[in-house]
Amino acid sequence: MTIRGVEVRTEALYHRYGTRKGFAFENVTMEAQPGEAVVIIGRSGCGKSTLLQVVCGLLHAASGSVHINGLPVSKPSPRWIQLFQAPHLYPWMKVSQNVGIGLEFAGRPKDEIRERVAKALRTVDLEELAESNVQDLSGGQQQRVAVARSLIMEPELLLLDEPFSALDAFTQGALQRDVRSIVKSLGITLILVTHDIDEAVLMGDRVLIMAGSPGTVVHSVSIDLDGPRERDDPSVLAVRRRLMEMFEAAEAAKRKAPAMSRA
Repeated sequence: MTIRGVEVRTEALYHRYGTRKGFAFENVTMEAQPGEAVVIIGRSGCGKSTLLQVVCGLLHAASGSVHINGLPVSKPSPRWIQLFQAPHLYPWMKVSQNVGIGLEFAGRPKDEIRERVAKALRTVDLEELAESNVQDLSGGQQQRVAVARSLIMEPELLLLDEPFSALDAFTQGALQRDVRSIVKSLGITLILVTHDIDEAVLMGDRVLIMAGSPGTVVHSVSIDLDGPRERDDPSVLAVRRRLMEMFEAAEAAKRKAPAMSRA
């Protein structure tokens, strides 16, 4: 396999919302190696989704730096694709049209678009629904369309902002396994934010634990488990317990620490 993913590094990132006092997150230093799947877990409000937007250049941090392959990030790039909880599909378009829209905007030849759309749909097991209207699909199928639309752009970095949280448990599990398998086979660097520890164990090579509000990264835990991973596997359950204990201890320590105000 050829690794086409990128190296991501942040250094002492701080971010605030507009003119509000205090920070969304503080002093976040982290890294993701090419082809690595890094999961950031934390409670709602700890700033993990905002951190993802800073990493990909949608937002600018108050201070600190983000580098991808050694170059500073100042704006978004088509090589870095973000996938959200809602698939944000065009409801009047067919599945194939939604998947190929990025290539249309890029002015690629029609024959190339058809070929790459077919390949992307095969990758997410939706080839038979290519001519269906996206409004007729289930939530899980719509999210697969969004994944295919992301993969067709051949990204080096895929950033996932809790994209499976609105789905039922069965569909969640299938997409977690499939997306991890796809990005690993393609060598894409993956950064996922979630509040679901099970999802972190199932999808991550390494888990970063964010705690507090403002949030900061308090632990980095490697997960050395073969795939595909199953929720009821004893090894998976053991890692889950370890992460839960570390997370709860970190949250308790943050609550006891004296509050510090920043201008």
